Amino acid sequence: MTDEQYLQRIEEVNANGKYKPDWVSLSNHKVPDWYKRDKLGVFIHWGIYSVPAFGNEWYPRSMYDRSTPEFEHHRKTYGDQKTFGYKDFIPMFKAEKFDASQWVSLFKKAGIRYVMPVAEHHDGFAMYDSALNKWNSVRMGPCRDVVGELKAECEKQNLTFCASTHRAEHYFFMCMGRTFDSDVNDEQYRDFYGPAVYCKEFGEEDLGGFTADVTARGASEEWLKDWLVHTCELIDRYQPTVLYFDWWIHNHSFKPYLKKLAAYYYNRAEEWGKEVTINYKHEAFPPTVAVFDVERGALTGISPLYWQTDTAIGKHSWGYRADNKYKSARQIICDLVDIVSKNGNLLINVGPKADGTITDEETQVLLTMGEWLSRNGEGIYGTTFWKVFGEGKVNAEEGFFRDNDEKQFTNEDFRFTYKDGFLYAFQMRPSEQAVIRTLHKRKGNDFLIESVSVLGSEQAVSFERNEDALVISLQEKPDGDLPVCYKIKIG
Repeated sequence: MTDEQYLQRIEEVNANGKYKPDWVSLSNHKVPDWYKRDKLGVFIHWGIYSVPAFGNEWYPRSMYDRSTPEFEHHRKTYGDQKTFGYKDFIPMFKAEKFDASQWVSLFKKAGIRYVMPVAEHHDGFAMYDSALNKWNSVRMGPCRDVVGELKAECEKQNLTFCASTHRAEHYFFMCMGRTFDSDVNDEQYRDFYGPAVYCKEFGEEDLGGFTADVTARGASEEWLKDWLVHTCELIDRYQPTVLYFDWWIHNHSFKPYLKKLAAYYYNRAEEWGKEVTINYKHEAFPPTVAVFDVERGALTGISPLYWQTDTAIGKHSWGYRADNKYKSARQIICDLVDIVSKNGNLLINVGPKADGTITDEETQVLLTMGEWLSRNGEGIYGTTFWKVFGEGKVNAEEGFFRDNDEKQFTNEDFRFTYKDGFLYAFQMRPSEQAVIRTLHKRKGNDFLIESVSVLGSEQAVSFERNEDALVISLQEKPDGDLPVCYKIKIG
């Protein structure tokens, strides 16, 4: 099918479907019940950039930028960018130890409910079988359909399969290779490096600031059609249950194409009988069309609209980096509790090595999280927010890229969730006593407390509710420093 034929198909599906390519129609789309129930997903950044394992997953851009450490590292390690370009990493990306069954089994042990591989990152290399992009993992590199294998294994192990595509940014991503004599300028590789559109703004250090402006320079019509067709091919071939986009799609030039894309995806999902949604950043979509996502950050209070945080266990890179530093399991678990208490989901990222193995550090965090959820998941899965998200002096700092430092929660910090007549109160740092001032019995708290227990524990619990607080006492302090959850039955 040619691009023009695909574009015609998109028009026909939208003309005949329930959803039309306008915000009025698309605003009637509902966030799936399963998504709000499941709370926890895993993001997977894995691709050619895991071969150099230096800097971060932006290596394919930075290796052509003469102002970066990646540029000098590349020359010293691999040679001149004209004779050894990013394309030359592809044969080195063998994925010889990749086992989708092992990955999904690990995710399941971790308490993960949905799986989100990056099907195509900014580098333009597709990790799936594409008829439109010959630069893909089936024809080159590992010669395997990574996305397809993960989808099949998710279905086998009863996890929900999703997908992410960052192709939009490929329009300019490799543009620094235009500034000197590199292989980006070789026309025989144009279909890999993309338009690589260079202008002062796309080459500036403050690329993020420039592209954050919705009115700034956008993409060409040719590229926008390319983006739409490639994304719809991913939708049709793999039927992801969530479709995640990175930042630049909020640019004004994408708006008409976003409407067509969302309508097509939602209409196709109606044909499949699936509940789906889209994850977006900034103001790419109106708030009732899709689910807002905060990258490496959080909100400071309960959102009336459902939302998501995506963050990584690795502190310095989403993809594999040989010298990466990693967050603790405690930090990830505390973030999960905080986000769920504010009406959100957590999408936690791993960055596998080029051979297809997940790092020991990430594996241990996932297993610790899974063991904690085996005891405390009742207070996470299927819950909703309460009238306040919590109490205490410690809170998130609102915004993107603010999550590397662990929040210094104390035993006076609590987070709340609610389900089926039970209030779940998480003490963010456990002690033998919990003093929850929000649950005092003064006017305004016109509910009874019938019982209190500790999830995952059989030790006796006593409690007293007075004018100042609900005071819960344990026989002994819980082991470890992970949050403890009190299950409170409301009368």
